[in-house]
Amino acid sequence: MRRVLPSLSSLRAFEAAARHQSFTRAAAELNLAQTAISHQIKNLEDLLQVALFTRERSAVRLTDVGHEYLESVRDVINQITAATDRVIDKHRGNVLTVACLTAFAVKCLIPHLGDFRRRHPDIVLRIGTVVSFDLLQHHDYDVAIRYGSGSWRGFATHKIAPEEVFPVCSPRLLKSGMKLKIPSDLHQHTVIRTSSFALRDEWPQWLELAGVSDLEFADEIACDLLFPSIQAAVDGLGVVMGRTAVVATDIANGTLIEPFDIRMPTNSGYHVTSPIERADMPMVTTFRNWVLERFQPALSAA
Repeated sequence: MRRVLPSLSSLRAFEAAARHQSFTRAAAELNLAQTAISHQIKNLEDLLQVALFTRERSAVRLTDVGHEYLESVRDVINQITAATDRVIDKHRGNVLTVACLTAFAVKCLIPHLGDFRRRHPDIVLRIGTVVSFDLLQHHDYDVAIRYGSGSWRGFATHKIAPEEVFPVCSPRLLKSGMKLKIPSDLHQHTVIRTSSFALRDEWPQWLELAGVSDLEFADEIACDLLFPSIQAAVDGLGVVMGRTAVVATDIANGTLIEPFDIRMPTNSGYHVTSPIERADMPMVTTFRNWVLERFQPALSAA
């Protein structure tokens, strides 16, 4: 049986049109004429012998089959694009790919990257945020900021700084009239919990350390990642379990406060890592040294 494959041009046009729900905006993104987008999608629909879009006066909408097809091909397009970028970047020789957990990327790494760029303008950075490094292969990045014990086989690992966990909240929360002076006052408050691939919920251990292991919270909010959990606390929705690295800046600028003077050390922490075969690359060494220089003193003193 002959296998039929659509052109990559048709797939790119389809994905862009589906994302924008507009042939015009898809054409602008891909630097093509609108008629070219229409032609590519018509060719794809003719090949599949189905309608992928319903056409309306001001927009286009995916059909049910279109939705199903989009889910199937989007990852393939992204993988082809990423593989192509990697080959081009490797040939250029000055591109460093960095993978980072989202909370550390947003709260710590990105605000400081201006300093790295000023010091090393010849290095082109490719920053990718990830939920779990278990989903990545060694060749997907040159250097990464990971969270854990630091025991990852096949990787060169340097711990950025010791870590402690402790409750934090917005100062606005304390203006609501509810007390938050001693740990038992948490029974009046909403807590924000994180159920992440990379992190465990350390509220039970902290409550035990604080001597209130049987305490029940007034309410709970659950987030799937640390970054939205921290943001929920910044917005005054409740009390979150902060981590030294991720909340240091918010505490310094007053966006978050630490209501109790009880911190729990952890065996885990953020590490800068690289696959062993890439650990001695000059760009990797440069970036690793910068991360350790930039963050170790600040986080150790936090």
